[in-house]
This record gives sequence, structure tokens and C-alpha cells, in this order.
Amino acid sequence: MEILELAFMQRALLAALLVGITAPAIGIYLVQRRQALMGDGIGHVALTGVGLGFLLNASPIWVATVVCVLGAVVMELIRSYGRTRGDIALALLFYGGMAGGVMLTSLSDRGSSASLSTYLFGSITTVSREDILAICVLAAFVIVTTVGLRRQLFAICQDEEFARVTGLPVRLLNLLIAVTAAVTVTVAMRVVGLLLVSALMVIPVAASQQITRSFATTFAASVGIGVLVTVSGTTASYYVDVPSGATIVLMAIGLFVVLTALATPLARRRAGRAAAQEQCTLDGKGRSTATDDVRV
Repeated sequence: MEILELAFMQRALLAALLVGITAPAIGIYLVQRRQALMGDGIGHVALTGVGLGFLLNASPIWVATVVCVLGAVVMELIRSYGRTRGDIALALLFYGGMAGGVMLTSLSDRGSSASLSTYLFGSITTVSREDILAICVLAAFVIVTTVGLRRQLFAICQDEEFARVTGLPVRLLNLLIAVTAAVTVTVAMRVVGLLLVSALMVIPVAASQQITRSFATTFAASVGIGVLVTVSGTTASYYVDVPSGATIVLMAIGLFVVLTALATPLARRRAGRAAAQEQCTLDGKGRSTATDDVRV
């Protein structure tokens, strides 16, 4: 294929593949914790890291990773200690992160509105070899964490109090989820952009929940959907010449709509069968009771 002969598209497809795996892998835990918008807040904080990278003439990905991790840790500590409401902390991350990023970018000689937009909305065809190296290292951390600690992370996402009683380090695991989400944002920002990264964390999970029941199958389906939309969206954006980030997110939304439309009739059929079986059981008990009365 022509697309595989181009070096920049090889890097683009590799980055898309890694993002398709990592974003839903951590997104399933955020959805379970009802923190679906956490990735969006961290994405705004990452903008400050990008601007700081421009100002220091350093790698925006690595600087954004450090800033995102610090912001996510502060956000999680505020939430856990209950000093203020979680939505206020999230709002502070939104507005402060975006304002800081724009300010730092304007103060740097390297940054510009054009270069900043590549991180805001994604520019997968401009991914360099250095970016690929950083994405691979960060993606490996996310995959090892979300897969290797899946039982512990699932436990605290379902019931923190029960997890604490069983002896799990709840606070440490909560911080680990926040840090992993922050790392995932920096992995995905070159592919779908900081403003759309949260969609790739949430939509594949929501789509897989329409057709799965257990956590394990939902996890696997979410990653599969993530890989499908990122790789196919990147390929489509090359041939149609449209932005890759928007293409990926719109494809994910379209797949969610299709799976929802297919799952609704199936759910109704299952509910009808369950109701019919329950009614048959009740009728059987009723006939048995009536027979016993007659015998008496």
C-alpha cells in the first residue's frame, strides 16, 4: 500500500495504534469512577506544559507529561481530602491550564498560534521520531499499569470503602489512576489533540458497554474499538485530506450510535425473555400451591 511506504504515515499509524490502546485502557476506569471529564481537565493543564516546553526550548511532550502529572496529583489530593468540591478543582484546571498555555506560548520565541493548534486539535502527520520514542515509552507505562493492576484498580473504582477494608492502598491507587490518565493525555495529544483527547477515553468505553456485560469483555472491546477508530480514522484522513483528530472522534461517535441502535432491540428481547421466564416460574409455583391445597 502507498500509505505504508511513507515514513511520516508509518509514524502516524504507529502513534494512532498506541493511542487507540492506551486511551480506552485508562478511560474505562475513569468511566467507572464517574470522572469521564477528567481527561478534558488534564488536557487543559497539558497546554501549560506545551507552552512551557516552547519557552524552555525543550520537548513539549516530556514537559507536558511532568506538568500533567503534577496537575493530576493535585486534583486527586483535593478530591480525596475534600477541601473543595471536585467540580471547582476541575474548573480551575480547565481555565488556569488553558490561560497558562496561551501566555507561555506567546512569551516564547519558538511557539506560535499555528504550532499551538497542532497540540490543541492534533496533527498526526507531523509526528517526529522523537515524538514516537516518547509516545512508545509513555504508552508502555499506561499499558503495564492498566493491565497489570486491573483487579486492584477495578476494586477501588467499584467501591473504595470495601477496597480499603480488604487492605488495598486506596490513596496510592487513586493517585496512580490520576497519573496514568495524565500520561495518556500527553500520549494522545499529537493524535487527536488536547481538546478531543477526553472523547477517545470515554466514547470507546461507552460504545463497548452497549454490547458487553463483564468488565473483562468491556475492557477488551473498548481497546478494540479504540484501535479500530484511530487507525481507520488516520487512514481516512490521509486519503480525504481532513484533520485526523476530528475524523477519529466522529468515527467513534458514529460507531457508538450504530452499536446503541443494534443493542437496544437485543436488550428488549432479553428483558422480555427474562420476564417470561419469571412469569412461568411464578405460574408453576402457583399451580403447585393450588395442588397442595386440593390434597389437603
